Amino acid sequence: MMKLFVPALSVMAISLVACGGGSNSTSNDSTTVTADTSAAQAPVTDAADNLLSDTEKSEGWTLLFNGQNLDGWHIYKGKQSNSWVADNGTLHCLGSEKDKSDKRADLTSDSTYENFEFRTDWKIAPKGNSGIIYLASEDQESAYLSGPEYQLIDDENFPEKLEDWQKTGANYAMGAPLVAAAKPVGEWNHTRIVVNKGHVEHWLNGQKTADYQIGSPEWKKARKEGKWKDAKAYGETKKGHIDLQDHGSEVWFRNVKIKQL
Repeated sequence: MMKLFVPALSVMAISLVACGGGSNSTSNDSTTVTADTSAAQAPVTDAADNLLSDTEKSEGWTLLFNGQNLDGWHIYKGKQSNSWVADNGTLHCLGSEKDKSDKRADLTSDSTYENFEFRTDWKIAPKGNSGIIYLASEDQESAYLSGPEYQLIDDENFPEKLEDWQKTGANYAMGAPLVAAAKPVGEWNHTRIVVNKGHVEHWLNGQKTADYQIGSPEWKKARKEGKWKDAKAYGETKKGHIDLQDHGSEVWFRNVKIKQL
């Protein structure tokens, strides 16, 4: 969801402002749900975490997390934060019982990307809320004001009522997920995000959860009628950062990698 807001030594903190209220269209440009049968969607295992296979190297994949530290990442807009750490081979957002009363902020990739395929494994704590924002600009106060968000949340136990467009795998605040594909909270999930010339796909555990074209009539309608109607920069960045959201909840990422298309 969207409420944003990482580091110190091996710790990098970030705080994000995640999903808030506001009504939104749940329409998508495509309603075709297709299973992904590629090897990349095989069940997640603990083998060879945070490494690239020879095949991945030959295909042009790059690791965004080396499993040891936060090299390649920074706190969004250089904000102060103490909530992110490289821990046991994961990028771990420590969460906060105090929510906004301490230092939190998003963790943002140093590099920017335009056309790409992004992959990661992730899990979230009970009642947790986070997100992966892409095509993000640091010109705005918060990353979600520019970049679309792949929603991560505990769909079953979140303490507030969720709209469909707030559920895991959704194009947050723009369209409900095409299918419910999240594993039980605490288990590892596998996410893919594909962005190619404005066409975007979200995949979760081998199932497509979003399919849309930035700038299409359907997309413009959802933006105009929903949460982003006053966010002039939303969806305007053509080449932007990958941004991991800190919503005050514990969340873990591993096998974070990207291939430019």
